[in-house]
Amino acid sequence: MSSYIQFGSKQIEYQLKYSERKTLGITVNPDLSVLIKAPLNTPIQKIEEKLLNKASWIIKQQSFFLSFFPKSLPKKYVSGETHLYLGRQYRLKIEKSKETSVKLKGKYLIVKTPDKGKTEKLVKGWYLKNAKTKFHEYTEPLIEQFRKYNVEPESLVIRDMPTRWGSCTPKGKIILNPELIKAPRGCIEYVIIHELCHLVHHDHTKRFIDLQTKEMPNWERWKTKLEDLLK
Repeated sequence: MSSYIQFGSKQIEYQLKYSERKTLGITVNPDLSVLIKAPLNTPIQKIEEKLLNKASWIIKQQSFFLSFFPKSLPKKYVSGETHLYLGRQYRLKIEKSKETSVKLKGKYLIVKTPDKGKTEKLVKGWYLKNAKTKFHEYTEPLIEQFRKYNVEPESLVIRDMPTRWGSCTPKGKIILNPELIKAPRGCIEYVIIHELCHLVHHDHTKRFIDLQTKEMPNWERWKTKLEDLLK
């Protein structure tokens, strides 16, 4: 059952599921959806009262997850257009050439190709190649940092995710979005540490936040930078 409540100027949509349980539970999922699990025959009025009491917390959790949403930045892949790499802007320069290459030179991202129509594919391939190299480079010392908690990711996977910067599966696989390569190293490390913390604490509890703060005291700065940079 889907419904919503009004909290000030915000509308909070939620899914309601009844089950044989004794207490009413509220979960905010990474996709920003809100799930309510209620005991059988719980009056809707009581459920909505509970929701209103927790509305500030729900909005705060949604805001937290929102920082992991990649922002869509449509590009035309034409000369003169700016592209981000590790937090710095580079101007795209397309040169018609018999050879095919993509490289940084000064303030330029230079693409050499016999077919300018392939520029987008070449640039995206270059981003993915660098993401694989840099993410593994940044992750290795952080994995070592977390070994004191007797945890280690099963594997590190680079994969496109439309609504997440990173993810940690129940089996301990850490997945990173290649779009993160456009952000500064601190932002990338923040996402990696966030996911490594999930190997210790699976939910976003106070213990999780305390651990994240212990391992990266300035994480809020990088979280904000990530939100602002790729809007």
